[in-house]
Amino acid sequence: MSPLKHVLVATDLSTSARNAAERAALLSQAQHAALDLLYVANPAPYERLKQVVVPDDNLLNRVLESAGENLRAVAAMLFHRYAISAGTQVAPGSVATEITRVVQDKHTNLLVCGAKGQNLARRLLGSTVQRMLSRMHCPMLVVKQAPREAYRRVLVPVDFSPSSLRAIELAKAVAPQAEIILMHAFEAPFEGSMRFAYIDQDTLTHYRNAIKKDAVEQLAALSEAAGLPNARQIIAHGDAAWRIVETEQELDCDLIVVGKQGESALEELLVGSVTKHVLSESQCDVLVSI
Repeated sequence: MSPLKHVLVATDLSTSARNAAERAALLSQAQHAALDLLYVANPAPYERLKQVVVPDDNLLNRVLESAGENLRAVAAMLFHRYAISAGTQVAPGSVATEITRVVQDKHTNLLVCGAKGQNLARRLLGSTVQRMLSRMHCPMLVVKQAPREAYRRVLVPVDFSPSSLRAIELAKAVAPQAEIILMHAFEAPFEGSMRFAYIDQDTLTHYRNAIKKDAVEQLAALSEAAGLPNARQIIAHGDAAWRIVETEQELDCDLIVVGKQGESALEELLVGSVTKHVLSESQCDVLVSI
């Protein structure tokens, strides 16, 4: 992947979104990428409010004007701290639709948003972030931590599908100075059935080791193909979703780059379970690759 050229922050002007804007500014500054801040107001709630409580035809316009002022204040803060000029845009409409439109119009390389709450999965379901993950036209960075410095240690879980190499290239583009750690978690196929069939433990261990040996070889080959022959490589046995989060915390990673896990039409509507779990349980930022 080539260096970033345009970064878009989708913001609701919350503290979480401010963290996202600062991380986006750090990335844009490092790579000389253009940066835009976008606030979208869905007219439906204001129309309902106008009908039920406040009979004011200018309610939505005032909301947009106030959001514009706040957005310009965020842009001024980013210029003061990072010496980068961010464009600002407010718009009425469907939030996910408007974000998608701007991403396409500006040929955005990276969409950045903030994470809310302690349990992101519960707040993602049915939310704008979830809808954006389902219709991604570019990689999406979900920011969980207030940024203090450039990313220094990046975990890239891989499954040896074509998306694995794309995720590694994305990690290199977003965090060119960071240590990139490649990880593959495996579960031996049919191991559970073999236990039920009373296969002895030595046979099970031999079977699992054969699967692991193959994974080690594939990970080494992927690392070489990605131009990272000396990258740290981790093979873990167990459920991928849990092992990724455990590894992130054990190694004190500050970014996970993970694939969306969607190749079929149905999977495109439902972001993969491993990705959802990582978004929910990880402590660090998560970058979802397409």
